[in-house]
Amino acid sequence: MTKKFLSLLAICAIVFLANCSRIEENNDPIIGLWSQSELIVTENSSKQTIRKEWIFNDVYLGRYQEMDGTTIVLKTDFNWSKQDDIYTVEYKGLDGKPNNVITIKATDEGSYLQKKDGATLAIRE
Repeated sequence: MTKKFLSLLAICAIVFLANCSRIEENNDPIIGLWSQSELIVTENSSKQTIRKEWIFNDVYLGRYQEMDGTTIVLKTDFNWSKQDDIYTVEYKGLDGKPNNVITIKATDEGSYLQKKDGATLAIRE
């Protein structure tokens, strides 16, 4: 009798734990790759492209990186959160980089991230 009871208890525990481990699906529109590119012309008329990328994932984390041409010059992780339609991006390990407070704006050409001051942070790729 004791073995049957323990077996039943073990099965119940497995079923209970299996049901608790389901992760809620996150389909937030910010998930994906957003970028900003800037062409810089130096004093000797050479051109260089600086590209910034934000990669948002579905567990409120992401990766930020800056590239000079094809060379990654800065890479860090970030946390993101959403309250109403306002997103906050908090960078890890970058003491001088302030948080971004942004919203998603849609146009006929596509979507972009807009900062509090109205400037464009990045466009969706």
